[in-house]
Amino acid sequence: MVAFRWMVRCQPRNVQLMGHKGGRMDPEEAVTGGIGSDADPDFDVILLDLDGVVYIGPHAVPSAVEAIDRIRMGGRRCCFVTNNASRTPEQIAEHLTELGIPTTAQDVVTSSIAAAAYLARILPKQAAVLVVGGRGLHEALLGVGLRPVESLNEQPLAVVQGYGPDVAWVDLAEAAYAVQSGLPWIATNLDRTFPTARGIAPGNGSLVGAVAAAAGRGPDVVIGKPEPALIQEAVLRTGASRPIMVGDRLDTDVAAGSRAGIPTLLVLTGICNAADAASAQGDQRPTYVAEDLSCLTSPAAWRAEARRTGSVQP
Repeated sequence: MVAFRWMVRCQPRNVQLMGHKGGRMDPEEAVTGGIGSDADPDFDVILLDLDGVVYIGPHAVPSAVEAIDRIRMGGRRCCFVTNNASRTPEQIAEHLTELGIPTTAQDVVTSSIAAAAYLARILPKQAAVLVVGGRGLHEALLGVGLRPVESLNEQPLAVVQGYGPDVAWVDLAEAAYAVQSGLPWIATNLDRTFPTARGIAPGNGSLVGAVAAAAGRGPDVVIGKPEPALIQEAVLRTGASRPIMVGDRLDTDVAAGSRAGIPTLLVLTGICNAADAASAQGDQRPTYVAEDLSCLTSPAAWRAEARRTGSVQP
């Protein structure tokens, strides 16, 4: 198993940048110093966000395919964790495999899967659940022995809402009626927007907002990042004892890992940059920062990149 002996932990007021292309940060932002003997333990499971970390749209992030292959060769497991509620784990696994990352559905945990698992713990078997969402959410509920329905007249015991490209006004209205009746309301995630080829489109958070405006209250439970439930479900499913959450967003990926109580790694291949990491506060402050996933391939890679940026002394 590959040790992370040369990882550099963020200090309370400074972020250590591993492999930042721009070289050292401003001296007021960067910290130099040697690594002590209290090195972090091996991580046995790498929890990976998808968009901006593994792929961007239909294309893999440069170096991601090789890095994941080498991580696996080192004996560690990769688990792909996403707020995307519309696609099934099988669909996501197929996409990853097409990109050159062999993946099975067991390697993927979506917010739909985590929401269904939560509902299965609080509802009786074969309970009806009013669903607002796509195929991923319907199949997730069926997979845990619950019965997705589309009308309050079918006497559901809960409401679950996730993004689906075919969600219509009538679906939002039915959810609003159900929430107003007092049923517990679970949202897979609150992402207000998501990028498409034509521009920025409304996400599940925007649709949840429409239901909340009509019902006069928000969801009882939110599953996806930045809340910790999705990360906790991934840890449970993988049996991880020393996981780390890797993402490109401070407000979702890093915050979720922090709230779940596990270390986090921000990679600079997506939304956030080095300056964002340096100014991050609270649960959005990453434990580690690196240029991309290649830093995870070996301890030598961590040490080489840290030296290149002046993060550690020879």
